[in-house]
Formats: sequence, structure tokens, C-alpha cells
Amino acid sequence: MSESGAVTDSGAVVGADGLLRCPWGLSTPDYVRYHDEEWGRPVRSAAGLYERLTLEAFQSGLSWLTILRKRPAFRAAFAGFDPERVAAFGPEDTARLLTDAGIVRNRLKIEAAVTNARAVVAMGEDFTATVSDSPSPTARARRG
Repeated sequence: MSESGAVTDSGAVVGADGLLRCPWGLSTPDYVRYHDEEWGRPVRSAAGLYERLTLEAFQSGLSWLTILRKRPAFRAAFAGFDPERVAAFGPEDTARLLTDAGIVRNRLKIEAAVTNARAVVAMGEDFTATVSDSPSPTARARRG
């Protein structure tokens, strides 16, 4: 294996553990974990997809690293990203979230997260079929 820090022809970088990663995936331990365990892997559950949608919206204008570090607090604040539970949030929940220093406290983003949860619930299984970027495990390639 190449020496730690060596860049391959493809642009991947050899980590201290000998594994190849995208250059950004080596900048912090948080990114190493995210790169190795989540990035580029399919998400198929409604809760998982809703979590990604919500966190991406909260990330707007901020670094992804900020959101990754706040993710445990987001999960607690948004009921584990259970769309059914978040869809039931009301004005008192918005007020509660606006005082939660563990998350990004932006009223419009919080309200959008609740509105999106309601849309996810309204779409039902169509949400995962529409949003998931990966084929189902039983999908067949089209021929012709």
C-alpha cells in the first residue's frame, strides 16, 4: 500500500490506516467516520431520507461539519427524524426548538422541516420511491 498521505492517480488519498479516501474525508475525525460509514451509501427508509433532507436544509449557509457535529442534538430535537412525529409538531414545538442551543435555531428552517415532514407523511411510500437515489434490492435493469 502507498505511504500515508500519498495521492493516487484517481485523486484518492491514503489515510494513516492505509485506506483510500476522498481528500475531504481525511480533514477531521468526524469526516473520516462520515466518509467511511455513510457517504455514498444508499438510504432507503423514510426516516433516513427525511433526516438527510432536513439536515441538508439546515446546512444551507453553513458547513456540513457543523451539522454533523450537531446531528445528535438534531435527532433528539426532531424526534429521531420520525416524519409522523415531526408532522404533528405545532407552534409550541417551534418555540421549543428556537431555544435549543444544540441545533441551528432558524425559524424558517424549523418550519420547513415540519412542513416537509407533513409532505413525507402525505406521500406515504411514494416518498421513499421518489427520493431514494438507489434502486430497490429487487429492481431489475431495463433492457432494450
